[in-house]
Formats: sequence, C-alpha cells, structure tokens
Amino acid sequence: QVQLVESGGGLVQAGGSLRLSCAASGGFFSISAMGWFRQAPGKEREFVAAINWSDSTDYTDSVKGRFTIARDNAKNTMYLQMNSLKPEDTAVYYCGVKIYCRGLLKSPGECDTWGQGTQVTVSS
Repeated sequence: QVQLVESGGGLVQAGGSLRLSCAASGGFFSISAMGWFRQAPGKEREFVAAINWSDSTDYTDSVKGRFTIARDNAKNTMYLQMNSLKPEDTAVYYCGVKIYCRGLLKSPGECDTWGQGTQVTVSS
C-alpha cells in the first residue's frame, strides 16, 4: 500500500524559510513522478513543483528562484526547500505521486496518491 507522509510545515515570518519533507512507503519511489501542491482556503489545489525519476524539475512561476524541490531515492523522501516566503505562500501543502510515471506532474488530477498535508503559514 502506497503511503505519503508530509512534515515540516509551520508558522514563519515573511522572508523566512521552511523545508518540507514527504516520506514515502513502498518500492515505487525511484520510478515515480512526484510533486508538491498547495491549497489555500477557498481556492483550488494548485501545482507548486515537480520532480521526475531523472531529477528533472519544474516550478510554477510564482515560486521560481525561491523554492527548490529534491528527492533522495535512498531515503524514499522528497523535499521542498522554501526560501523568501511570502504571505501568499500560506496554504496546506500536499505531496502527490504518480506511480510508474517518467514525466513531470503538472496538475493535481494526475496524482494517484496524496499525503495528508502540512500547514504553512507566513505572517506579514
């Protein structure tokens, strides 16, 4: 059974940093497309960043230059380093995976499995 567990969220002042982690169970990790998505109150879940099996990455425009996605296949863990945080980054952040996929995720609808989410709150 595939399981994803996020951690690392919290409250931070604008300009600060957080690192999110997504720990995955199962033997699929190295052959899957993974990504981070976020959902603010009253809004749809949206794409933030993606990484594929060959470590190619993609980011939504609003986080380029501030966020970095990475994965450690030996630890079955994906990360999102978030720097220069802004109040508009406030949301619940979810990791998502599409198993046996070599592409880059781009939309929430592509994901097979989700974690439970972790809250990120950026104060002004």
